Amino acid sequence: MKKYFVLDTNVLLHDVNSLFAFQDNDVVIPIIAIEELDRFKKDLNEIGRNARQVSRILDKFRAEGPLFKGIGLENGGTLRVFIQSSKSNSLPPELIFNKADNQILSVAMELKEKGKQPVCLVTKDTNLRIKADALGISARDYESDKIEISELYEGFRTIAVTKADIDRYYAKGSLDPMEKDLHPNEGVLLVDEGDPKHTALARFNKNKGSLIPLTLPKEGVWGIYPKNAEQRFAMDLLLDDSIKLVTLAGKAGTGKTLVAIAAGLKKTADEETYTRLLVSRPIFPLGKDIGFLPGELEEKLSPWMQPIFDNLELIFGMEKKEKGRQRNYRELMNQGILELEPLTYIRGRSIPNQYMIVDEAQNLTPHEIKTIITRAGDNTKIVLTGDPYQIDNPYIDSSSNGLSYVVERFKNEAIAGHVTLSRGERSELAERAANLL
Repeated sequence: MKKYFVLDTNVLLHDVNSLFAFQDNDVVIPIIAIEELDRFKKDLNEIGRNARQVSRILDKFRAEGPLFKGIGLENGGTLRVFIQSSKSNSLPPELIFNKADNQILSVAMELKEKGKQPVCLVTKDTNLRIKADALGISARDYESDKIEISELYEGFRTIAVTKADIDRYYAKGSLDPMEKDLHPNEGVLLVDEGDPKHTALARFNKNKGSLIPLTLPKEGVWGIYPKNAEQRFAMDLLLDDSIKLVTLAGKAGTGKTLVAIAAGLKKTADEETYTRLLVSRPIFPLGKDIGFLPGELEEKLSPWMQPIFDNLELIFGMEKKEKGRQRNYRELMNQGILELEPLTYIRGRSIPNQYMIVDEAQNLTPHEIKTIITRAGDNTKIVLTGDPYQIDNPYIDSSSNGLSYVVERFKNEAIAGHVTLSRGERSELAERAANLL
């Protein structure tokens, strides 16, 4: 049976294509949502862009007939801009009618009272879903791009093998996989069935169809040595030039950003495989104007980029301690080898021959992540790091953020690799806090 799907403004701002995501059902946009789109359309960020695009789509549909009567869609459904009757406010007195969320709720109530077909309110606002439920209206989140976080691809697995298998792997430098469902570039911990301490680390190479050893420099990477199997898997992916997209997910203190920056410095400053190491993170929300902070661009960025500076100071301090070199990351910045910048103005750019790290990628929507990855030019490697459980963006969660979305979509691609890091290495206190608090 066909349904009415009443869309909240935040759904339209989250995904422009949500207008066409409800098959042959009737999509209803309350007139107050159009008013809210008008308020966002001048924003110089992803939300403003989506607001403008939705407005353009609706304007194009006007050529097919009056929007208030409903326009037929290719999928068999209809699209309608709903203007509420002035006498139809049936909300309880506790809900202030001039509030936009409550007006959207009132539209759903009016459609339900007409009783022609079931009504469902689609919103990313948790409280609005609760209010709808209290009023007997079906409500749900917009989930077309959701990934079940509990089933998120980890990027590695443990396989029990015989002692002879591990010995043969060390002798030949390869081993035929025992399991047929391995993903490209998936890490494998081989464990001896008879002796759990007898192990080997490998990575599945799809082109060769076999498990191959990890390629890690014995001298470390800029004074950084992987401290556990997860970090070794991550470092191997980061140093492999054939893998153009690497995603690292994990809780605070697992070393995601640290190993990514160390590998990037090796590939740019030492090996010169890439011309520049570009490190960026969202100034939340993506595209937020940074002109409110005083000073030049570097001074404006400093509060947002301080976590990156902390990692750079640690790396250069470790290199000095390890090799006695007196280099400073400011020197690399002055030479143009290292650059820190916001994601604010990335749209429309082409970024060739660079090692690009995007930190805190869990705060980006799937569409924003797509915008970033499609900027990659020839010979560019992109590394996305983040913790899906630490999200500041009110419109996404651990299942609908861009990082989780990319991990799941790229897990079968030979050009990409992923590792979920779970073991904290920052300090004993940080690890206890991450687990207990």
